[in-house]
Amino acid sequence: MATGELLTDLQPGIRVMDLKAQRLRWALPALVRYLRKVRPASVLAFMWPLTVIALWARTISRVPTRLVVAEHTTWSRSELLKRCSVGWQIRTSMRLFFPKSDGIVAVSQGAADDLAHFASLNPQSITTIYNPVVDNEHETEYTSAPSEPAGWCVGAHRRVLAVGTLKEIKDYSTLLDAFAALRQQVNAKLLILGEGEYRSTLETQAGRLGITDSVFMPGFVKDTAPYYCHADLHVLSSTGEGFGNVIVEALAAGTPVVSTDCPSGPQEILCGGKFGLLVPVGDAKALASAMHQSLTSKHDQGALIARAQDFSIEKAADKYQKLLFPGIEKQ
Repeated sequence: MATGELLTDLQPGIRVMDLKAQRLRWALPALVRYLRKVRPASVLAFMWPLTVIALWARTISRVPTRLVVAEHTTWSRSELLKRCSVGWQIRTSMRLFFPKSDGIVAVSQGAADDLAHFASLNPQSITTIYNPVVDNEHETEYTSAPSEPAGWCVGAHRRVLAVGTLKEIKDYSTLLDAFAALRQQVNAKLLILGEGEYRSTLETQAGRLGITDSVFMPGFVKDTAPYYCHADLHVLSSTGEGFGNVIVEALAAGTPVVSTDCPSGPQEILCGGKFGLLVPVGDAKALASAMHQSLTSKHDQGALIARAQDFSIEKAADKYQKLLFPGIEKQ
């Protein structure tokens, strides 16, 4: 039976079909059986290798379903490429299979350009559809601040927030170095929401920098919106992003943003620095300076919130509908 942290949040009308494939290699025959039984009008497959598996399954099943593939990664920056054989498999399978799809989607223009170069695809065959982040039809107001962790939530200090999995590409190591420098000028505390394999490494680094009492890593949090609303600053320190949902989530709360100018989303979301400061990747000194500048400056919250509306669910849904159901007008 399908399980997951967010499964209960699905709308009642959404049906979840569990293919019961415990491993990716078992997904292909399971998906072939599904296509032959259900014969869906359209299929949207997200992220390699599921994109390639879906295209292969359609070929084997001989079911004429319309199939659109979507990639959410700037592939030239992917951690998977550290394994040479895997990188070759990814490139080759995309180059051979993606042209057989009815549409290719990337979540930012930078990611689209990167995908075209990475997999030797025609750039004109790739459609950019920004991730749907803001739900304008079901806006929620947060009248109360989060209470945990109390050391970050309560007090006269400035609250710095980062949200994302504790993994190498998020480069929280540079963030900790920058935060240690910031602490010499500003009374601030840092909260990192997320879990991952780099936890022990980051905890050791925080101890070495002498900032353990000012850094909080409570792990995965299902609802991060109240934290954005309570933060004075949101920071993204990644070396690579396909888009950067967390930046839009922060803007939607009216929270100022500082981000690395990494491939591919931050530059586009922040309009080259108009809606948040951009700094070079891996530059702790520049990141600390930008954090200090943002915390000591005034911000137009209305402008930040308005920018976030450009990444609404409605706008993305309209574009996906045109790809998945061409010729059918929106009701």
